Amino acid sequence: MKTSVVSSAPLQEAEIGDSVAPRPPSKRRAWLFTILGLILVVLILVGIKASQIMAMIGAGKHFVVPPEAVTSAKVEEMTWPSSRTAVATLVAVHSVTVSSELTGTVRQLGFESGASVKRGALLVKMDTSTEDAQLNAAEAQKSLAKATLRRQDTLRKHDANTAADLDSAESRASETEANSAVLESTIGKKTIRAPFDGRIGIRQVELGQVLSPGSAIATLQSVTPIYADFWLPQQAIADLHVGQAVLLHVEDVYPKESWKGAISTVSPEVDANTRNVRVRATFDNPDGRLEPGMFADVEIISNTERKSLAIPMTAVIYAPYGDAVFVIETKDNAMTAQQKFVRLGERRGDLVAVVSGLSAGETIVSSGAFKLHNGTAVVVHNELAPVADMAPKPTDDK
Repeated sequence: MKTSVVSSAPLQEAEIGDSVAPRPPSKRRAWLFTILGLILVVLILVGIKASQIMAMIGAGKHFVVPPEAVTSAKVEEMTWPSSRTAVATLVAVHSVTVSSELTGTVRQLGFESGASVKRGALLVKMDTSTEDAQLNAAEAQKSLAKATLRRQDTLRKHDANTAADLDSAESRASETEANSAVLESTIGKKTIRAPFDGRIGIRQVELGQVLSPGSAIATLQSVTPIYADFWLPQQAIADLHVGQAVLLHVEDVYPKESWKGAISTVSPEVDANTRNVRVRATFDNPDGRLEPGMFADVEIISNTERKSLAIPMTAVIYAPYGDAVFVIETKDNAMTAQQKFVRLGERRGDLVAVVSGLSAGETIVSSGAFKLHNGTAVVVHNELAPVADMAPKPTDDK
């Protein structure tokens, strides 16, 4: 037993000594070379990237931004006609919805939908049989009361009755006359007539229908003549007056026709929200082709003309702090855009008047201004520049 224990101890010590023995020098060198190699690769990559960045910085210092392509236009002094255009809405001179004032049953219809009617023409007659019977009774009482009044008056002249008898007879006569008048008024209100000449709309009642107070029967509109209501900016007030000539066009319905009229009313107040004034013109419409609710183009004619600087509306950069345009300046054969703030006036078609900020003859950017800033180099290409017209006409390309 002792011999076995002594022999195993040296073996365990030998195994422990082998496990903690130092690594050979060749393995240490391999690890060191590997780490140095990785560091070298990283340094090389960093150097390459640094050289690329320096090259980009150097190229950026010498980079020239290519010029922006724009179109141009001249600031021109034009003869600005005093005539103005606007979009108008046609309005009937008289327009009502004919309705019932009393309850009743429809017994007679005197019109067809869309017909023209004259003032006083019968539209609807409701049942008045009860009122007619009551009126006959009231007329009989009125006749009796009048006869009684005549007798009492004769007796009073001969002192054969009292003054109270005469007063009672007079009161009774007045009462019966009032009763008859009330029944006649009721019968009249159940006979509905056209209040003015005009064109009746679609019928909304039928025979036998029971109408309530306020029940709609049909619309009635007077369309001869007809109004055109439109809005103009407050700057136009000084040039407007009653009687001024106006031309009206309804291009989508009657493209080759126009109507002549005149301003009949200029509103005495300016809308506080839009700073526009409402204007009304009157036009003859004998054939009734102009109908209420239509949209129309109106042109207010004036004999006066004035000089104005005009530019295309596409040249303006609109902003809350002020409207601006870009003026093209040429120096050393290079063109640059310089921003100028302007104050604008009225608009005509594709053009807008410039009140201040520009001079006649200056060259401005007419399109493409949205991509510019002060000092931007530009190159002008007017081959496809849109044409700005004071009275543009839509085209139908097929």
